[in-house]
Amino acid sequence: EDVDIPSRRVLITGATGLLGRAVFKEFNENNWNAVGCGYRRAQPRFEQINLLDSIAVHDIIHDFQPHVIVHCAAERRPDIVESQPDAASQLNVAASANLAKEAAGVGAFLIYISTDYVFDGTNPPYKETDVPNPLNLYGKTKLEGEKAVLENNEETAVLRIPVLYGEVERLEESAVTVMFDKVQFSNKSANMDHWQQRFPTNVKDVAAVCRQLAEKRMLDPSIKGTFHWSGNEQMTKYEMACAIADAFNLPSSHLRPITDSPVVGALRPRNAQLDCSKLEMLGIGQRTPFRAGIRESLWPFLVDKRWRQTVFH
Repeated sequence: EDVDIPSRRVLITGATGLLGRAVFKEFNENNWNAVGCGYRRAQPRFEQINLLDSIAVHDIIHDFQPHVIVHCAAERRPDIVESQPDAASQLNVAASANLAKEAAGVGAFLIYISTDYVFDGTNPPYKETDVPNPLNLYGKTKLEGEKAVLENNEETAVLRIPVLYGEVERLEESAVTVMFDKVQFSNKSANMDHWQQRFPTNVKDVAAVCRQLAEKRMLDPSIKGTFHWSGNEQMTKYEMACAIADAFNLPSSHLRPITDSPVVGALRPRNAQLDCSKLEMLGIGQRTPFRAGIRESLWPFLVDKRWRQTVFH
């Protein structure tokens, strides 16, 4: 006799953002009942919730009764955090703490998305047990957020990830894709950072890790605590820009590598490489090669598609 299995329910915050959209899609396409919430760009696809409104947060969680909550919403732009510290702290720390409390109230497994910027970048690669030392306010607020969610709900997973890219709605949505115009318009030279070591990571891969983590947790309550996930190709922004040019058969001679550490904006860690062996040992993970992932992400933004059709199709 068939037993009616209730559908697995997942709530995704920041579902309108670059990562949130990928997470929503991943769960939705794998037999989860997914509800996404956003704020400014929510309607009509997602629920509009201000995460600073604790009553609204309480209501959606109690109405929907999710098994899993993936908390993608954050102020993730380091320079904005420096200029608007209070607003950033409200979203990255206070709202996260409240979400963890509400998740505990309904027995939901919370996955809090954090960052490699909790580390100072002087002694990579970093394991989950290494002591964080954020250089900028963004890293500090995300680290405070980690502590706040774990204090309010010990059944939480913290997932630290590095710089993201993927299917963007606008090139500015990702620090990786935003370089595309400088690559495409080769009539003027462009300075590119060749100092900071990055590990560009596809949002589809992070989404897959979130789903795998959630599904493993359904079977094994010991799945909690801090985890790292990252792409494994080390590149500076200059090297990413050259790889993008290469992926689209574009010239790269106008791109200029700048090897000095940046003097403007929030401090950045030199190399905050994350050690991902903890998740790998659990059999969790997915990695898209950078050239394949970036080509898929940026193809819609290619200015001159005509003569290049032959290259790809």
